Amino acid sequence: MSDAWAGVEAVEARPLAALFEAEPDRLARLVVDEAGICFDFSKTHLSAPLVAAFEALADAQGLERARTSLFSGEIVNHSEGRAAEHTAERGQGAPESVARARQLHARMRALVDAIEAEALGPIRSILHVGIGGSALGPAFLIDALGRDSGRYETAVVSNVDGAALEEALRRFDPATTLIVIASKSFTTAETLLNARSALAWLEEGGVADPYGRAIAVTAEPERAIEFGIDETRILPFSDTVGGRYSLWSAVGFPAALALGWAGFEELLEGAAAMDRHFRHQPLGRNAPVLAAFADLYYGSVRGAESRAVFAYDERLRLLPAYLQQLEMESNGKSATQDGRPVGRATAPITWGGVGTDAQHALFQLLHQGSHLVPVEFVAAIEPEHGLEFDHHRQLLANCFAQGAALMAGKASDDPVRALPGDRPSTTLLLDRVDPFTLGALIAFYEHRTFVNATLLGINPFDQFGVELGKEIARTIGRGGNGTIDPSTRALITRAFGEVSNE
Repeated sequence: MSDAWAGVEAVEARPLAALFEAEPDRLARLVVDEAGICFDFSKTHLSAPLVAAFEALADAQGLERARTSLFSGEIVNHSEGRAAEHTAERGQGAPESVARARQLHARMRALVDAIEAEALGPIRSILHVGIGGSALGPAFLIDALGRDSGRYETAVVSNVDGAALEEALRRFDPATTLIVIASKSFTTAETLLNARSALAWLEEGGVADPYGRAIAVTAEPERAIEFGIDETRILPFSDTVGGRYSLWSAVGFPAALALGWAGFEELLEGAAAMDRHFRHQPLGRNAPVLAAFADLYYGSVRGAESRAVFAYDERLRLLPAYLQQLEMESNGKSATQDGRPVGRATAPITWGGVGTDAQHALFQLLHQGSHLVPVEFVAAIEPEHGLEFDHHRQLLANCFAQGAALMAGKASDDPVRALPGDRPSTTLLLDRVDPFTLGALIAFYEHRTFVNATLLGINPFDQFGVELGKEIARTIGRGGNGTIDPSTRALITRAFGEVSNE
């Protein structure tokens, strides 16, 4: 690996303007159109020699083999001894895994049909309770695609802060509300606490059988039964589908309700289209692979510590939050799969916001700050609204102008007014924000994350870094503080009074 990385690091760094002059085929090589999305990598420093060097690194790191293993249902999550079969949920995987996913989707569709037929009584509101991947994915889908569907009023609650649940419940009528409890293990403390409170709210509101108005989404059905959910109200999914990759499974149930089953199927089809692109296109014309090459160049060669994502579309406002978990929980590692130090930067800090709001809040740092921050712009050609006065044209003009300005900069004899330019950006321009295209967009980010992990030699499918805090929280919640540090003990005493040291 060190020799291949040396090849990457040996490529001469040239300004973006110089690369456009020297490479007349730059747009043809670095703009990829796939599944209703135009991926423009031309304003990154991916020169032809640099892409070739990264292709050599990909060969040294066995990317082709890793990609085959991912889609074949082989063990790729080595620390936990599992496959990672989220692609089977959209028909791209081992035949037996695809068949199982389709069987579980059919079960989910039957429940969607039953709810629409009011077999569970009249349902007007959906309260989805989960956390992490069990909440971020459904929340993103519903906000992007279901806000105007008029099918159900939906709320996704993840925070264990009672204020979050109380705010959601205030909007709903217990007599017409369905509770969806999503937890892969069905042991997640925050989710189960929120679920118990929601069920108590149903009972207080006069619902005779609160548990009969609840749906459990889990990879551990027996635990859901122990919790009190009837087997007919349980939607299982495979334990080989990781939480942050799970919106394609039964975890997407509230989105299927909000969009209708046809919309959910289009989401899967869009993701499958991106799966096929990732599987079959050569590396130099492969959108997730090129994106990962740029990520690794800026992080490992140029020392960029973060990557900013700005959605120039209100419907995609939750995209940065969704990507934070996908990218940082997957690749926020410092050890390789075989336990050695990685020795170079791994996941960048993902952050972002919504344009044009962000332009007037933080773009100053991007244009003149001392940090190198690769920027990603995500926009759509077709607007959702019907307003006049060229709202959408001005929105897109701002999006395109920011990328141009970051690259061009502005010379001035006054250093305070000078913009250095040569700052990288990528633009993802969607034809429209619909289920198919959004499915393709999310799958693109999943595969990009996988490529980054493979070239760094790390496992993107485990997350042991979040466990210690959970263990300590459980100890504190039980009334003890164990052997924790004096500072934390003082905070516990201030908040709760004296507690046991056991």
